[in-house]
Formats: sequence, structure tokens, C-alpha cells
Amino acid sequence: MSGGDPAGRLVRPFTLTGGRTRPSRADFTLITTVTAVDPPPAGAARPQPEHLRILRHCARPVAVAELAAHLDLPVSVVVIMLCDLLEAGRITARPPREVSGAPDLELLQKVREGLGRL
Repeated sequence: MSGGDPAGRLVRPFTLTGGRTRPSRADFTLITTVTAVDPPPAGAARPQPEHLRILRHCARPVAVAELAAHLDLPVSVVVIMLCDLLEAGRITARPPREVSGAPDLELLQKVREGLGRL
């Protein structure tokens, strides 16, 4: 985990979250898609540097797990910071789409057989 600043100093995850260990809302799963709101809401407070890093990565839709990997931070820390941004109106969060219909059993069988050959 880098989480460091440009001078190479380590920034501890609890400092990024202000000491919080739990998210303020339950909107985020590993596959929730987040996107930065552009332009930012009028009168929005200037985000902290860590939040700006997240907003840059969210210029295009990105999953929470992927975002945490790009930032090299624990998912729990990223989720807390995403809650801040969502409450400030700086991002949108979209839950994964539900899959309708029954699974294709023939395709699943082919995948199973292929995995068995590995």
C-alpha cells in the first residue's frame, strides 16, 4: 500500500478517513459503479487531495474494487471516502444491474468442463 504523498511519506489510512472505521451509508458494494459529477455542484466545498484523486479516477464509470486497486488503498477506506463524496454530491453511485432469466446451463457445463481440463 503506497498511500504516500509525492515526498514519499506514508499516509496512514485512518488519517484519510478522519479516524472513521465505518461508512456512513450502505450504498457501496465491490461492484457498485461510481462516476464523478461534472460539473461539480454549485457551492460544493473544495475536496481534500485524497478526494481529488478519487474524482480523477471516476471521470469515467469505475467499480469500487477497481478504484481501490488503482488507489492502492483498502476497499474499506475507499468506501468511507466515497460516502463523503456522495453526500457532497460529487459522485453518483449505481448498483449492479440484476441479471434476469435463468442461467444458460449448457454454457455453465462447458465452463465446468474447461476448468476441469486445467
